[in-house]
Amino acid sequence: MKLFDLSGSVALVTGAGSGIGQRIAVGLGEAGADVALLDRRSDDGLAKTAAAIAALGRRSIPIAADVTSAEALADAVERTENELGALHFAVNAAGIANANPAEEMEESQFQTMLDVNLKGVFLSAQAEARAMLRHGRGSIVNIASMSGAIVNRGLSQCHYNASKAGVIHMSKSMAMEWVGRGIRVNTISPGYTATPMNTRPEMVHQTKLFEEQTPMGRMGTVDEMVGPAIFLLSDAASFVTGVDLLVDGGFCCW
Repeated sequence: MKLFDLSGSVALVTGAGSGIGQRIAVGLGEAGADVALLDRRSDDGLAKTAAAIAALGRRSIPIAADVTSAEALADAVERTENELGALHFAVNAAGIANANPAEEMEESQFQTMLDVNLKGVFLSAQAEARAMLRHGRGSIVNIASMSGAIVNRGLSQCHYNASKAGVIHMSKSMAMEWVGRGIRVNTISPGYTATPMNTRPEMVHQTKLFEEQTPMGRMGTVDEMVGPAIFLLSDAASFVTGVDLLVDGGFCCW
């Protein structure tokens, strides 16, 4: 359907070297977009994403950058527009996760979480929006988490939960700042998802609990994040802004 067609457009995805960001980046290529791929990873993750997009007949450029650097993000957007064309869409999926009881957490662990998960999304969206505002249109999707709305049973991660709650409300605020200037901003809040981070051998017991706690009886897949992202970016969601879309298998209903 043309409503979901991203042909002829240019997108930038942060966290494109693995997990949800990687799969959404490929999904945007499947929908017809050319995609700039940003990640700070030093492995071959970006190369794999680029190869998958090339196999679809779409263009991509890998960009090694840290989302906590405003300068690096400004350079990434400039390079995207120079090499691929005017930036239309962005998905900000770069993030980290870890756990520690609040009473034992070092200040540095708390600060690093907010620097990457909250400030990183802010700086990414800011750099992307500056380009989109020049063009008079654009759509941004920030990846939050159901942990921004609920507290996960059995997980001591107040810093992570706070960062994701911040992403949700910050995105709503950005949506309202730019609502009359052609830019839509929304968030996707995944539930427990079978990413490489959540499917490590040492996570087997935790994974079983995740599945038991989810009403659908399983974790989500990275494939199941693609449709929501394309919907929110595309003309199918042309009257949707400031929304947090839960993709959690019903978790937040209980």
